[in-house]
Amino acid sequence: MMPTPLDEVQQLRAEIAVAAARMVAQDGADYGTARRKAARQVLGDSDGPSDVLPDNQQIEEEVRQYHALFNADTHAAVLFRLRSVALQVMEMLERFNPFLTGSVLNGSAGPHDDIHLQLFADSAKEVEIFLLNKNLNIDISEAPHFKGPRFDTVERVSFMWHKEGVHAELYEIDDLRGAVKTRGDGRLMRADIAAVRALLIPNTHPTI
Repeated sequence: MMPTPLDEVQQLRAEIAVAAARMVAQDGADYGTARRKAARQVLGDSDGPSDVLPDNQQIEEEVRQYHALFNADTHAAVLFRLRSVALQVMEMLERFNPFLTGSVLNGSAGPHDDIHLQLFADSAKEVEIFLLNKNLNIDISEAPHFKGPRFDTVERVSFMWHKEGVHAELYEIDDLRGAVKTRGDGRLMRADIAAVRALLIPNTHPTI
């Protein structure tokens, strides 16, 4: 049976996802950069079909499989440490309604990954002053709003905590409405302190 154009697109998309996942897992590349570089590796100078690029969830699944195959002996310990540090930071920032997001939450994090949080406060300045009073050196940048490109960017503060990088996006309190929801694959997009504590308890398997 001859492969159809759809089969070829799916095959190319899978090859790009595998190559991108390897860059994420080995080098700590962000998904966007890894996707672009992987597409060049697989497609060369050709752009390929318009829908050939894998989405973040497909790359994320390949990252999981990479760690399961090549880092089976160490990945669980790396993930446990990152989640433990994340919980410490969240407890420090409890007054600002912290939520864990990203690879440390979804289980695809490796030794190159940082911790990503979302905070919901009356003002970004209040959070920044709080961190400075903790004698933390913070860098301030911008991040896309989790609700999409139609919304203004938000401030992001970055700092080191127990030798791990932490990036906290600063949202308004009103953004909490509807913030805790699942992705298309049923996994949580963000987890509060109680949910992160549950992740650290052996033999519990919340949907992340």
